[in-house]
Amino acid sequence: MSYSSARDAAVRSALAQVKTIASRAPLNRASLSEILDQLLPLASNKDWWQAGDFSPPEEGERHARYLISEEPDQTFALYLNVMRPGKKIAPHNHTTWATIAAVEGVEFNHLYQRTDDGSQEGVATLALQETLEVGPGKGVALLPDDIHAVEIRGEAPIRHLHLYGRALETLTERISFDLDTQRYAPMPIGVATRRK
Repeated sequence: MSYSSARDAAVRSALAQVKTIASRAPLNRASLSEILDQLLPLASNKDWWQAGDFSPPEEGERHARYLISEEPDQTFALYLNVMRPGKKIAPHNHTTWATIAAVEGVEFNHLYQRTDDGSQEGVATLALQETLEVGPGKGVALLPDDIHAVEIRGEAPIRHLHLYGRALETLTERISFDLDTQRYAPMPIGVATRRK
């Protein structure tokens, strides 16, 4: 069986399990942990996610995102992110659940707690709660209102799988936070998703 055939079969199997978990009840941290447990084995097969099928960003770019799978209604969207050192994504929420698992390299995830009362439109204060180093064999699971920032350090591109309850292209209510100005605004999708 070719790498792509084995990968596609494994993705279908893992997502079938994810859908079963998600259908049981409203998602919470425990069920999201179960979903992450389905994603980690996919990420552990490094040969499935290499540059032959998923090229790194072009020179001068820091991020390439590939759509691996999604349902016809754009739910259960799985992406491979390939990011170069120096890439930073400001603190943001997702408005849907998200799980991230490392294929190779470390994605630093800075997790924040919102500390204001939300009474002022466009204004927010955040406090850093912890920083997780998401490297091979590790992952992170986020509820819709969780806030995280991403930073890529080191010398080589990283490859991570990101699985969302809804496709990024549908997440029009996401917000991005500016720590310096203590303001927030709608978050653009960023780089265009590449489809295989």
